[in-house]
Amino acid sequence: MGLMEMLTSKTPRLDLHGEEKALVYALVNEFINDNFKMGNKEIAVIHGKSTNILTKEVHEVLKENKLVKNFHLNNWNVGETVIYLK
Repeated sequence: MGLMEMLTSKTPRLDLHGEEKALVYALVNEFINDNFKMGNKEIAVIHGKSTNILTKEVHEVLKENKLVKNFHLNNWNVGETVIYLK
């Protein structure tokens, strides 16, 4: 992905605001699996930027998921992680 490539309003997003840490694993993996099946290569998860608990949990899930090519915090919004699928 190029440096100039940006997320658009059409980029699929999963908003985890207010979710329990225990549900993150299932929600994120289901979101990834669904988007992989639909052929989406770039998705995002909104986890917020307050305590970093959700951020850390999301990143642990992403490290384990074999459909994830790579991921990074959104440079313009650190409360969101951009994910690239295989």
